[in-house]
Amino acid sequence: MEENNRSVEECSRTVPSSELIQENVLSKSSRLMKNLKKLETAYFLTRSKLAKQVGNQINSCNRVVKRTTGSAVGTEASSIDDFSLERQYGRRQRGWVNSFLEGLCKYLSFSKLKVRAELKHCDSLNSSNLVCSVGFDRDREFFATAGVNKKIKVFEYNMIVNEHRDIHYPVVEMSNRSKLSCISWNSYMKSHIASSDFEGIVQVWDVTRSQVFVEMREHERRVWSVDFSIVDPTKLVSGSDDGSVKLWDMNQAGSIGTIKTRANVCSVQFQPDTARSIAIGSADHKIYCYDLRHIRAPYCTLVGHTKTVSYVKYLDASTIVSASTDNSLKLWDLSMSPGRIIDSPVQTFKGHTNTKVG
Repeated sequence: MEENNRSVEECSRTVPSSELIQENVLSKSSRLMKNLKKLETAYFLTRSKLAKQVGNQINSCNRVVKRTTGSAVGTEASSIDDFSLERQYGRRQRGWVNSFLEGLCKYLSFSKLKVRAELKHCDSLNSSNLVCSVGFDRDREFFATAGVNKKIKVFEYNMIVNEHRDIHYPVVEMSNRSKLSCISWNSYMKSHIASSDFEGIVQVWDVTRSQVFVEMREHERRVWSVDFSIVDPTKLVSGSDDGSVKLWDMNQAGSIGTIKTRANVCSVQFQPDTARSIAIGSADHKIYCYDLRHIRAPYCTLVGHTKTVSYVKYLDASTIVSASTDNSLKLWDLSMSPGRIIDSPVQTFKGHTNTKVG
């Protein structure tokens, strides 16, 4: 009798209870619903973006102007015109559907990220070996790293990925006087890299000669970020702890403009299709978008982070992604709001933690 009771007790311990099963199902259902919500958001975002682009074109076709000798007569579009518009709109509708499905297929085609290669800087937990910035050159053949070890190291991408070695050596190594915070490759001059450092100096390096050929010393405190314009490679922008953003022209000795802000500037970047607009990530938790022809005030402010905005990047002309020390990434669509302040990001991503190692 005792043995039977013991076996029953053991079985009751090994078989999960209905409460545990239900809790597990609810947990998985919750994750599934979150993913479906993100999918739904991406779907409607893609649809609304492309619908907005074609809306004005369709409206402009609602009236057909017929010209006769010496006069212009406006008439309502005929049924043939309506049919052609419907067919044209149908093609556009399929366009955004195809665009969404293309993105969905890319998303679903990957189940995990795999490390292809690893660069070991001695003891990676040692603060003197921290890498602060990584950037690829124009043709994606080389990439450079920079950090608090005061060195810019240039590596050949294919060599790193295809050759399985424990230690990889840079093809070029350049030493700076101070700790480096950021680098940016020039989109036209393949051998030119801009850098910013902890002493407030912005420099442009010639990789082929392994030396600096331009040095800019107008910032009063540490410079966190520097960026070359893609469409105008003579233009450069930098952001500093002194609360200023400096605009530079490679053909001029000093800065060509200064934007003063109320807080430390942590990140700056040019809009990818013009040299007239930039985005600024600030320590006051906000992102500011400026038209460089009117720098007295931002034309748009993105509000939503609860701590310092440490990084901003344009994904395209109207889409920005931002990173913050509040442990979140936010995706912003500048085209969705005509106002000067946008306080609703398209999506918020969480998972990273802003914790100090060691």
